[in-house]
Amino acid sequence: MKDIFRVLRTLQVNSEKAQILTEENNEYVFKVDRKANKLEIKRAVTEIFGKKVVSVRTANNRGKKKRGRTSPVLGRRANWKKAFVKLAEGETIDIV
Repeated sequence: MKDIFRVLRTLQVNSEKAQILTEENNEYVFKVDRKANKLEIKRAVTEIFGKKVVSVRTANNRGKKKRGRTSPVLGRRANWKKAFVKLAEGETIDIV
């Protein structure tokens, strides 16, 4: 990946686990590009937000099986990747 603005997709704050990690461990959960690796994610967070990153953990999530209202045909949502980014002590990201 060359463009750092394509690495980070969204900041996930809508889950209970993401809120607990943010409050207790100073970790933020991002939805990231599936091809991005840990070094690219770390570089993107430091350059975009200007914060010091201590560690990055990643998880590949499988898309859920979904069915239309009237259709018996099963479909699938897209697979996606999320990253748990731990910032240095005293660093925070403003969520607006």
